[in-house]
Amino acid sequence: MAKGMLTIKRSITVRAVVTPRWKEEAERELSSAVSNSDGQLAQLEQEGQQLIDEIRRQSANPLDPRVQDQVIGVQQQVATKRAELEEQKRQLLEQQRQVRELALEEVVEQGQLESFCEVAVGDNLVQKLQASLLVRDGVIEAIEDGE
Repeated sequence: MAKGMLTIKRSITVRAVVTPRWKEEAERELSSAVSNSDGQLAQLEQEGQQLIDEIRRQSANPLDPRVQDQVIGVQQQVATKRAELEEQKRQLLEQQRQVRELALEEVVEQGQLESFCEVAVGDNLVQKLQASLLVRDGVIEAIEDGE
């Protein structure tokens, strides 16, 4: 490496061209995530009920206030987790709606990658950091290096 040069890590924006195949894959991934979310909700309810049943079964007096406190504690934990999972599912359904509304050939941000680049005295750092890839159905169509 020449004197006055430095290698830095930078983020590269990956942008995708919306194609029928891209929409189909995005829809499939989101549908799978929604199904997974439904499964997690069902499992949460089942495990919560099993835990409550176990607490009551192990108690000599199920009406004992301490037992009731334990049951309420489990119910609150389940309710908190249920709310998180339902919010996650709501976000997935919103993403699904947005994917359906995308026009073909529209360009969307799909994520970030990291790479290294050389910088030297006199380089425009802002331009060096503005790298992106344009991808169509997994094939790189353009590399915009910001230089």
